[in-house]
Amino acid sequence: MHRLLALAALLALAAPPALAGTVTVITSFPKELTAAYRAAFEKRHPAIKLEILNKSTVASIAFVRETAAGQRPDVFWASAPDAFEVLKRDQLLARAQGVANPKVPAKIGNYPINDPEGFYFGQALAGYGIMYNTRYLKANKLEAPREWTDLVKPQWFGHVAMTAPSRSGTMHLTVETILQGEGWDKGWNQILQMAGNSAQITERSFGVPDGINNGQFGGGPVIDFFGLAGKYSGFPVDFVYPQMTSIVPANIALIAGSRNETEAKTFIQFALSQEGQEILLDPKISRLPVMAYGAFGAKIPPGYPDPVAIARRSKVQFNADLSESRYSLVQSIFDQTITFRLKELQAATGAIHEAEAKNAAKKNPQAADLIRQARALAFAPVVSAQIADQADFQKLFASNKKEVAVAKRITGLEETWNSKARANYEKAAELAAQAAALAR
Repeated sequence: MHRLLALAALLALAAPPALAGTVTVITSFPKELTAAYRAAFEKRHPAIKLEILNKSTVASIAFVRETAAGQRPDVFWASAPDAFEVLKRDQLLARAQGVANPKVPAKIGNYPINDPEGFYFGQALAGYGIMYNTRYLKANKLEAPREWTDLVKPQWFGHVAMTAPSRSGTMHLTVETILQGEGWDKGWNQILQMAGNSAQITERSFGVPDGINNGQFGGGPVIDFFGLAGKYSGFPVDFVYPQMTSIVPANIALIAGSRNETEAKTFIQFALSQEGQEILLDPKISRLPVMAYGAFGAKIPPGYPDPVAIARRSKVQFNADLSESRYSLVQSIFDQTITFRLKELQAATGAIHEAEAKNAAKKNPQAADLIRQARALAFAPVVSAQIADQADFQKLFASNKKEVAVAKRITGLEETWNSKARANYEKAAELAAQAAALAR
């Protein structure tokens, strides 16, 4: 009996321990996606439990930064590659050896699917575009949008919804895509006009697609899977990729200082596997796999977007390093001039639309000049491209605001931008009103 017990003990020591425990995943992804992955993963690995910590991408970064090593979540899973660059820069990601799927192509267009240094891996592909409600458009006699410029037209005033990049990593990618495609000044001009046409800046990125699905809003910028999931789930909605878009990986990574590294790597490997990739094709999820479509055969739905073709025709070659370097700066400018000043921006935009409509027939040159002045005030960025491109200025906003002197300087700049935006919008509305009076 003693010999049998001793033999059993030796065998137990020689055998690798069975994986057990809990993997905590911090993610911005919706419940439809995370629930599907949890069910499939726990069925495949019944000894490991998956815990989902749902936060916006921006809040997730802050949570990981503020949590001590050894207590952090295990896996970071989000759509925005620049967010992973931020965490990598702050040494908050760890290399996950041996999890990569060799069947995943090296690039989408010219963009690497996996981090060349091995700190994060493309788990799906993501594009950015316009989601719209077909019934809403018909009821309000609006043409279906095809480009970002369609959402700045006067007819769309009050029908657009947006969220803020400080609340949504996917919105941050959308803003950066426009800024990189159009250039700083023209890009902000377009973003400010789109925001001026907006009925609301939603609290979370989910607020835009949910509002479009239920007919609260006509349309707005979203990541593709929100629009595609609504469409393939039977809502009266559609989605379009503008020419000024980008196809980039949605990533997954092992967090440095996590609690259950081995089990976490098992989940990452599952998410990258053929089985994990096929989950993305569920109509309620509707994401673009990183694996080539040939690997899925007839499982790809008819008419499903082809990321390779979209990347080929896209006019934007997304630069994640540039986006990472000005990550907090872009968020701050957006919040101070749009999120916190939306009512004044809406009023200025509406006044400009009204003045332009009244002057369309009369063509009063003085009114036209006043409208040009109003547009210059309302839709120009409060920070010039020359200043925004300065490395020291970008580093100031990337400092996490830990030092008192740095925080004080940033707060002072933000207050200046906020005040300037308010004054500009109020003056623009006043000039537009004068133009409208001249055009009677």
